[in-house]
Amino acid sequence: MTTIENDQNGSTPLTQPWTGPYGGVPPWESVDTSDFIAAFDAAIERSNAEIDAIANNPEAASFENTIAALERSGGTLERLTAIFEVHTHNLNVDPIPDIEREVGPKLAAFSDSVVQNQALFARISAVYESLNTADGATISDPARRLVEDRYRSFIRNGAELEAADKARLSEINQRLALLFTEFSQNVLFDEVNQVTWIDDEAELEGMSDSLIASLAAAATEQGKAGSWAVLNTRSSMDPVLTDAANRALRERVWRTYYGRGDGAPHGDPAHDNKPLIVEMLKLRAERANLLGHETHAHWRLEDTMAGSPEAAMGLMNAVWPKARARAIEEVADMQRIADAEAEANGTEAIAIEPWDYRFYAEKVRKDLYDLDFNEVKPYLQMEKLIEAMHWCSTELYGLHYTPVENVDQGPVPVFHNDVRVWHVTGANGEHIGLWYLDPYAREGKLSGAWMTAYRDQENMDDAIATLVSNNSNFVKGAPGEAVLISWDDATTLFHEFGHALHGLLSKVEYPSQSGTSVARDYVEFPSQINEHWLSTPEVLNRFCRHHETDEPLPAELIERMQRAETFNQGFDTVEYLASALMDMKLHLAGDADIDPATFEAETLAELGMPSEIVMRHRTPQFAHIFSGDSYSAGYYSYLWADALTADAAEAFTEGDGYFDRSVAKSLHDNVFSVGDTIDPAAGFRAFRGRDVDTDALLRKRGFPVD
Repeated sequence: MTTIENDQNGSTPLTQPWTGPYGGVPPWESVDTSDFIAAFDAAIERSNAEIDAIANNPEAASFENTIAALERSGGTLERLTAIFEVHTHNLNVDPIPDIEREVGPKLAAFSDSVVQNQALFARISAVYESLNTADGATISDPARRLVEDRYRSFIRNGAELEAADKARLSEINQRLALLFTEFSQNVLFDEVNQVTWIDDEAELEGMSDSLIASLAAAATEQGKAGSWAVLNTRSSMDPVLTDAANRALRERVWRTYYGRGDGAPHGDPAHDNKPLIVEMLKLRAERANLLGHETHAHWRLEDTMAGSPEAAMGLMNAVWPKARARAIEEVADMQRIADAEAEANGTEAIAIEPWDYRFYAEKVRKDLYDLDFNEVKPYLQMEKLIEAMHWCSTELYGLHYTPVENVDQGPVPVFHNDVRVWHVTGANGEHIGLWYLDPYAREGKLSGAWMTAYRDQENMDDAIATLVSNNSNFVKGAPGEAVLISWDDATTLFHEFGHALHGLLSKVEYPSQSGTSVARDYVEFPSQINEHWLSTPEVLNRFCRHHETDEPLPAELIERMQRAETFNQGFDTVEYLASALMDMKLHLAGDADIDPATFEAETLAELGMPSEIVMRHRTPQFAHIFSGDSYSAGYYSYLWADALTADAAEAFTEGDGYFDRSVAKSLHDNVFSVGDTIDPAAGFRAFRGRDVDTDALLRKRGFPVD
């Protein structure tokens, strides 16, 4: 919401408008975590007063005094929530876990109180019903869409229920909010406490010098200088499973990582997520039934591009057999190499296990394409890749990035010394927003990578610029050494920056339609299309430079990378799609009695899951779907969006390449800048000139097209 408010009487900086440069910035330096609960109580009270004023306005309901008024309300709570979510995601150490357990249900109760406010819903309904009158004809198309979305959202979330059902719905939502927190805290506990220690230098065989240095630095930070630590995050696990020649070490790392949230024998029984999952699934099923839907999946997909679980399952089921067949071929190639090694060494042959997949995949890549990604990694400096992302967005969209310390507008507070901030300006020097980057893993930070908007762009009363952040979990190298990352992590870096661009390039009037506030199965499209610029010759030649010699990535190595472009797509697709199918099947089961471990095993068996591959997110650690509702029954979204992405990428290759500015302008005008002001299918159609060609998805992954 806006940074300009009349109420300046907050008792803590947490409830006051943001001040300082760039239209106001989060006051990280003034946060006292002991103030959070009282601040939320005050912010919720303030928001309730704003809602009551709108609901009880004696004037007849209109777009301006009802819908627009709602858009202007809640600024205090939104700012506070933005600050608090950084603490739950990036700084989750004592006392934050206990505070989150108390705050989550409070926010759920407040949200329900708004939806269930009969006077407010009556006014929203009146505005909705006026859309087809002369008065309704005068509002803009984005305003009309905002009214329709607000009306449907209230109905979807229980505005028309009877009083008893509303009360039960609120009970469910508050209980789920607590369970989401407990689930996240359990996963975080295992990520912090289940470190794989290496004390014998011989176990480092096969690892690159840069990886060994990062493991040593992690150990030093954990207080064990002289050892090596594999943190329990994907960015730490992945390179060890890829490089480590010691099979026993690979298995230890694999079991530790994929055992997160699973209780004994892999972790702490007190942090077993399976009982929480059982309760969440039951509550979600009950809620869906209360809201008139067959299952939670049907409720969640009602307002998505897919529209129904059947449509989402249709796409997944079309891709699954092709991905599985490719994965089986990949395993056969690996087994061939493992058998040959055993014969040459006179040792007993092994059967490929999940902890062997990445290791032997690299051997196959070397055998088939003469490509070892360890040859590429010395050229993948995190700092140079950040420069590359900025440069691409300058070439495509005219954005420019300046570190805030080089801008004469005063300091910008940060919440940790690792965080850096850039001032983003447009082609004509106009202020676009700030981009924050928090790149490194640390205790209390959730694993993975994500984008967050601290403030959405809007243009209702004043031009309000966005504040966006990207967050990663790279492992710091030794002081003064370049941070080298894997190709997969580089791809993820570009992916998350695509989300940031979605926020930075937004040009809408209403904050609820800003940036990434789009359908769940559309929001990944801008981020996934942005991945494609990493592998362009322009980026590889200009920014992939050796960390010691500054030599560019050799042309013949780039050629080998291009020839291997669809390598290992069986693994990548099966690993992801097994999780997406599991998510959907769990939420299509309704109120059935489910034992998560049994359901997972039986579902994978029914799918014919190759035993050498594990789900990308096993059920007890599947934070996308169990740490909140946003991706529940929605993990398919990445595949749905990638169908759009693959087709959109071909628009560039059919033109003058990925830096074709006319195609980039169309992508900006019809996708990145419009937020939720138009139907996403219409936006894609305007960009591509037709509906999506889903065969492009198969072509992109190297699968046969029927």
